[in-house]
Order: sequence, then structure tokens, then C-alpha cells
Amino acid sequence: MTAPVRTEDSQGDRGSRETRGSQELIRAEEPVLAHNYHPLPVVVARAEGTWVEDVEGRRYLDMLAGYSALNFGHRHPALIEAAHRQLDRLTLTSRAFHNDRLAEFAERLAALTGMDMVLPMNTGAEAVESGVKVARKWAYDVKGVPADRATIVVAADNFHGRTTTIVSFSTDETARAGFGPFTPGFRVVPYNDLAAMEAAVDETTAAVLIEPIQGEAGVIIPDDGYLAGVRELTRRKGCLFIADEIQSGLGRTGRTLAVEHEPVVPDVLLLGKALGGGIVPVSAVVGRRDVLGVLHPGEHGSTFGGNPLAAAVGTAVVELLETGEFQRRAAELGVILRAGLTGLVGKGVVGFRSRGLWAGVDIDPALGTGREISERLMREGVLAKDTHGSTIRLAPPLTITAEELAGALAALEKALG
Repeated sequence: MTAPVRTEDSQGDRGSRETRGSQELIRAEEPVLAHNYHPLPVVVARAEGTWVEDVEGRRYLDMLAGYSALNFGHRHPALIEAAHRQLDRLTLTSRAFHNDRLAEFAERLAALTGMDMVLPMNTGAEAVESGVKVARKWAYDVKGVPADRATIVVAADNFHGRTTTIVSFSTDETARAGFGPFTPGFRVVPYNDLAAMEAAVDETTAAVLIEPIQGEAGVIIPDDGYLAGVRELTRRKGCLFIADEIQSGLGRTGRTLAVEHEPVVPDVLLLGKALGGGIVPVSAVVGRRDVLGVLHPGEHGSTFGGNPLAAAVGTAVVELLETGEFQRRAAELGVILRAGLTGLVGKGVVGFRSRGLWAGVDIDPALGTGREISERLMREGVLAKDTHGSTIRLAPPLTITAEELAGALAALEKALG
């Protein structure tokens, strides 16, 4: 695994690195930043493609890609160019006025996903919150559920965000403890259990909301037929199927959407992370016209949602996905990733789950926690992150090369040795 030769470096950047090293910068954060994260002890100063560089000039292969927000790598030239062009013209109007970038973004995103309408937002959590609101409004206006009685069925071990409503239906006590009282109206069933889901759905159910692949839980992939079963159940029971593709979507699994691994079309898709190209926060609720059409002026909004800069970058992201190149790369390189991890089973890896360029790798607990293995990988020049216990997540940019991927797998083997 060879890092690219750095072709530019200003004296100012170098002087800044020499003046304030990693440890000094890390210590400087302690008294002023809320302690809601426990990052690895690396201070990133710049990045290009699949590589990042810390303040002291050390290079690392990024095998996390911002939890899929950097599907196209750091500073993809087409995305940076789109952002620069828009920065010179217009950045924000609010939705009080039309802007000349939003319609194209919405049209092309709808076409890419096979949907009718787009509700632009900013963060993934906002997309989920918006999807919840839309589902409830649909239940009251279209399905005829009595006021304030709509329910939404979700899966255990989900991760949909960290707002108070979203953690209300989390089963992760770290995310929930100390943040009640919780929002009612949600029913939690085991993931990958159609019988349990069917038992939970009744005449009050507005929607079933699930991740096609559970990312934070450790890249948990359901059995073949599960997603199709959810689709059939929701149609039969007269409720919506909402697929949270914020992490799994936009090329990560080898398809544009993870639900495409089965012949499934949800009623609503939640998108985010990679939609902003690693440049600005962009998310969207994308769905059928008869579903998103329940919203009327004044019922929902966002000052920054659909802003011209976000729309310009989002359009450039859609253009990249329209070629199919990144979906193919994820599928082809995913074969290499899977083969490499298979070779490590019994050599420190006790199991793994992967689809495309996304894997949850279970490490023998006797060798260390996921955090400890991530720190060892960091010392080998690879950045990854633990999720639960001794599980680490691998989600490199879709621009990674076969050579770089092989190098990351070799580094993992060394870290386990």
C-alpha cells in the first residue's frame, strides 16, 4: 500500500504543523468541545481521494469515508468544481424564493431513484424526522387513522439518528439513557423477523421504517427475501414502507440503493451523507407523489434545505451516480474485500458481514476491543472505527483502488497479529 506523493504544500501549512502538533491540538479540544465523541488520536489537516494527512504530515488510508458521507473520496474534482462554481454565484436564498439550482437537483434525484417527488433537507436525522412527519400526515389524511393515534414500526438495533424523537425508538441505551421522556407512537420488533413485524402492524400503522442494512449495528444484512417480505406486508396491510438509505444508499453496496438487491421499491426513501459529496450536508426524503403530496405550505420547512450550494453539489453527486461507475466499482472491489476478510477468518477475525464496499468485521475479543484494533490499524496507516464491542466497520471511499484495498487488508492482518 503506497501513499500518493504530495504535490503541493505551502510553507504556511508546514509551519502550522510544526507549531502545533497532534497532541497539543487534542489537548486544546478538551476544555472547549463537548465530550460527545471519543475520536481516534489523529488530527487530520488535509485530504485527497482515499488518503488523509495529519498535522505532522503522516498519511493514512481512509477506510471509514465519513460513515459513507465520502463515498466519492475526499475533494472529488467534479464535486469541488461544482461547489466552487456555485460559491461564485449564489449560496442561500431560503425557500422563501425559488432558486435556479433546486429544480434540476430534484428532477435528477427523483429520476435516479425512480420516485416522483423530493423533499430536500440537510442532515440524515432531519430526513428521518421529516419521513416520520410525512408518514403520520399520510396516515391521518389518506389512510384515515384517528388523530394522534398513528404508529410506526421499527426494528431493534436500529440507528436512524440522535434527535429526541429518533432515540425514542432506539434500543441502544447509550443513545437513550438520560434523554427522556420519550416520544410515543413507535413499536420496536426484532430485525429480520417478518412474523414479529406482521404482529406489530395494525390499523393504526402509518409506516414500517427500517434500514435495508443496519450500519451502526455492525453492517447487519437481512436474510434474502426479508425486504421483499416487508414490501408485501406493507402493501397488504395498507401502510408505507420507508427505507432509510442514509448510510447504505448511493453506491455503497454495489447498487444505487441497497433495496435494489431485491426486487423492492419502497414508498419513501431517506437519503443523506453521500448526497452532499463530503462538502456540505445534504439530505432528502424521496417518495411517491401521493405520499409527499400530503405536505402543504407552512406544514414543514427548513431554512437551509434545498439551498443553491447544496443543490449544485447534490446534482453533481447524482451525475456521478448516473454513470453507474461507482456502483460497479463497489460491486467489483467488494469481491476483493470479501475474499480478503474470508482469508482472515480464524486469524483473529471470527466473522464478518459485507456487501459491496461495506463490512462489519467481528474480531476475536481475546485480541482486543474494536477500539483497540482501530488504534492498531491507525499505527499501520489505516483509519477505521469500531462500532460495538469487538466489531469494526470498513467503508472506504468507492474510489479506492484494488492495490489500496489489498494494503488495508494486509494492515488489518498485521494489526491482528
